[in-house]
Amino acid sequence: MGHDEKKPVDTRRRRCLGLIGGSLLLSACKGQQDTEQQDTEQQDTGQKDTGQKDRPYAPAFGPAPGNKAKVYLFGVHPLHNPRRLFETYGPLLKYFNHAIPSASFRLEASRDYAEYDKKLRERHFDLGLPNPYQTLKALERGYRVFAKMGDDHNFRGIILVRKDSGIQEVSDLRGKAVSYPAPTALAATMLPQLYLQTHGLDINRDIENRYVGSQESSILNVFQGKTAAGATWPPPWQALSHERPELAEALEVKWQTESLPNNSLIARDDVPEAVVSALKTVLLQLQDHPQGQALLARLPLSRFEVADNDTYQPVRDFVLRFSQLVRPLD
Repeated sequence: MGHDEKKPVDTRRRRCLGLIGGSLLLSACKGQQDTEQQDTEQQDTGQKDTGQKDRPYAPAFGPAPGNKAKVYLFGVHPLHNPRRLFETYGPLLKYFNHAIPSASFRLEASRDYAEYDKKLRERHFDLGLPNPYQTLKALERGYRVFAKMGDDHNFRGIILVRKDSGIQEVSDLRGKAVSYPAPTALAATMLPQLYLQTHGLDINRDIENRYVGSQESSILNVFQGKTAAGATWPPPWQALSHERPELAEALEVKWQTESLPNNSLIARDDVPEAVVSALKTVLLQLQDHPQGQALLARLPLSRFEVADNDTYQPVRDFVLRFSQLVRPLD
């Protein structure tokens, strides 16, 4: 204490420093960057940009005089690996901070579904975007739904196979391995497992279920021939196959499931209503102007919609059926 000298910043730490919105961002750089699962877990997109040039349109919700913006932690479930999740949702969080200067929002990723689920149980996030099953668990921990992603027709499971695999019927998977992101991935795991279970397979005996950690990994496992089929949902398949055309050339969507209400937006019960209301207004207006449309296209999504806890009753019904026919859930 009392020393003014600054310790030199080592090379690795310098690589973790970046400028976003005119302020320094320190990512949680752990020195393990050789796999997708070892990406940065937390990124601060909550710093305010005081410049006016090229500032996107947004309704403005100003702070009370003399008040310093409080930071709210916003947790998105692992629908992508951490790096892709920051690339996809970071601009949206930055937009929130332009639109709502009375609060500051910081994006946090999780390495896998188990870690995200644990954070929800511990009420770690102020705000979040969980999948519908995680939404039900969050409601038990004092969160509430205030909006949701639109495009429910896209919230369904798809099952990919190699075009040269010779697999034509669900029964052709008997004795083979199938990849999924995680046991609690609703669209990409639970919906596909119920589909297989109700189309002639006992998934607990007839196939090997491999939980490989992410949507991208599930897709790549089948592409690389490590599994006979891979389950995911449309947005990550569309994004990854666009970036890597060889995937679209080698793989095909063999089966798709029913749909359910899309991912929710939740707030912890101690987040002020004024903050939730302001965020809800911003989300519901994104499709009405070019800047918002560009942000939605990154997700990809056409709009956010009004929702509440009752919106997810069809998910409760699905979970009950899944628990009875496929496997028990915690």
